[in-house]
Amino acid sequence: MINIVITGCSSGIGLQTALYLKKRFIRVYPTARKSEDVAMLKSLGFEHAMQLDVTDSSQITSVINKVLKLESKIDVWFNNAGFGQVGAVEDIPTEILKEQFETNLFGLHECTRQVISVMRKQGYGKIIQHSSILGIVSLFGRGAYNASKYALEGLTDTLRLELKGTHIYPVLLNTGPITSQFRKNAITKLKENIDIEHSFFTAVYERQLQGAYKKVPFNKEADAVAQVVHQIILSPKPKPRYYITTASYILGYLKRILSTAMLDKILSKIG
Repeated sequence: MINIVITGCSSGIGLQTALYLKKRFIRVYPTARKSEDVAMLKSLGFEHAMQLDVTDSSQITSVINKVLKLESKIDVWFNNAGFGQVGAVEDIPTEILKEQFETNLFGLHECTRQVISVMRKQGYGKIIQHSSILGIVSLFGRGAYNASKYALEGLTDTLRLELKGTHIYPVLLNTGPITSQFRKNAITKLKENIDIEHSFFTAVYERQLQGAYKKVPFNKEADAVAQVVHQIILSPKPKPRYYITTASYILGYLKRILSTAMLDKILSKIG
């Protein structure tokens, strides 16, 4: 049976992907950072759900060793864990930017390099990297998140060249708006880490807070991601990149054909 390890399964894309794949007879090893979320996963029938904070190298090693003890292989690893820090670049303390990178890039990198060692020994594998359309285009007030995803794009593009001919496939997911706790958590981070009251952009932040839960154009349910992950699992040679949601296709296309100045005009209108 094909198996997959998924990080960040407390809710949203990670949880829905785990549930979707379980119904399709993929053996899923979901992980979550908090012990209460691991308990929730076990209550849903994931007997081997495990605790994993991707910023803790020893926990990554422990998860890998537990899966190998049960399976002797890891077919697919889905680096899904991540969060979004909202705030203008000038308002983001450097320590907060580091926190964004610790999870979205450095933790993901440590997972990737550890699982590559396993996949080289077994001679195959797939590593799915959850990027974003914001790893390709930038939006106002998303500098920390944009930067972490741009970095992930460069890291994975390089990794793909380095793994050529190994039957180990790194795959990028460029998701657009997906129903999850992501926006709610991002607003929480905005309130926690940005000095809204003393910012040049106070009025902008207040509008963002007022419209935090408004309907987003082109939004899709988390199953849209799960379906693509399933497609990647079943593909003998997956594509290096998958756009998910209409917004991703449109913005990805505009990035390729427009000048920077023209693209900036369009992106400046997107909240």
